Amino acid sequence: MTAQAQPSELPGATKADEAPGATSGAAGKAPGTGTRKVPDFTPKGRIGAEGKVLNVFSHGMLVLWGLLVTLPLLWAVMSSLKTDKEIFTSPWGLPSSLHFDNWSRAWSKSNIGDFFLNTVLVVGCSLIGTMLLGSMAAYVLARFEFPGKRIIYFMFVGGMSFPVILALVPLFFVMRNMDLLNTFHGLILVYIAYSLPFTVFFLTSFFKTLPSSVAEAALIDGASQTRTFFQVMLPMAKPGLISVGIFNFLGQWNQYMLPTVLVTDEKKRVLTQGLVQLAASQQYKGDWSALFAGLVLAMLPVLGVYIVFQRQVQAGLTAGALK
Repeated sequence: MTAQAQPSELPGATKADEAPGATSGAAGKAPGTGTRKVPDFTPKGRIGAEGKVLNVFSHGMLVLWGLLVTLPLLWAVMSSLKTDKEIFTSPWGLPSSLHFDNWSRAWSKSNIGDFFLNTVLVVGCSLIGTMLLGSMAAYVLARFEFPGKRIIYFMFVGGMSFPVILALVPLFFVMRNMDLLNTFHGLILVYIAYSLPFTVFFLTSFFKTLPSSVAEAALIDGASQTRTFFQVMLPMAKPGLISVGIFNFLGQWNQYMLPTVLVTDEKKRVLTQGLVQLAASQQYKGDWSALFAGLVLAMLPVLGVYIVFQRQVQAGLTAGALK
């Protein structure tokens, strides 16, 4: 006798014939495929369209902001290379020839060179003092526990919210009583005091993100607290130091109110005072090309410092967030 053919072996038979009512494949699978079909409840193209619109808007705002920043700078540089006649007749046109003698005239005859050197001296010394004292204070506040620590920290934070214009009158009398008016060292001390609150606030947060195990290892190896700070922790905080140093440099280089009140001697004026003096003298001399040249000379150090340390500034601002 021959065995009777099973249903699955009959020509044209399928697995569905074996179990009536069974579905083809697993539940949710598309017929004829072995993959699960997931229902899509999101309107097609909605997220992609919103992302594209947001990208176009954000890039457009960045381009607009870039133009608002760069165009005045380029116009000032272009005007510094023109003659006075070209500045008034074709203010938006290119100069017919490059007049670099405007820069030399502004540097020598308008005393921009003297004001520039005074500013370099004052800002250089005050920046070194600010970074040294600020980093030391921030390290102690970030790494050590002692009575009154929070009070000292919030005093520095409160100094950031105190407008310097409210302290001009008492500051003037204090400086006069100490014989510090019209002196470079007096202005340097005021710049340091003016910049310390932000420096301590910024670096305290940055020092807290640094690993304490490195400092502990240095102390175990016999290093003192001073050596640990200067040779171990301070190099590790280099991105933060560069970032806050750039901000302090910009604020001190562009400072006008404090030197105007504390320095009245013409030989000891800084660059911002010299530019105001040069602008005031234009109503009599009309040397506008030299004025624009002086503005460009004042802007070049700031632009140069930011271009050189641009990556370090970005690294310092994001280091705390990344850690």
